[in-house]
Amino acid sequence: MFFATTKGKTKYTDIDYSKMDEVFVLYGKETKGLPEWLLEKYLDTKTIRIPMLPTLRSLNLSNSVAIISYEILRQHEFEDLQETSTYFDDK
Repeated sequence: MFFATTKGKTKYTDIDYSKMDEVFVLYGKETKGLPEWLLEKYLDTKTIRIPMLPTLRSLNLSNSVAIISYEILRQHEFEDLQETSTYFDDK
């Protein structure tokens, strides 16, 4: 399990998700984030962050979920996902 936070110590792309059968990422509320006690407990081992400009407070929650989820899927080589469209194949 990983904890997505602007206070994270590790870039989300620095994790090798490809060797994990299951990946869980916990996100906090857009207004508050995750509880500070939780982040302090796992700060050096399980917190991940998306790099962003220092002048930004945070990214929209749905955008953060999409960015991190896409990286996990990419590292799993989009397993079980249709990679190319077959829309015009039947015409």
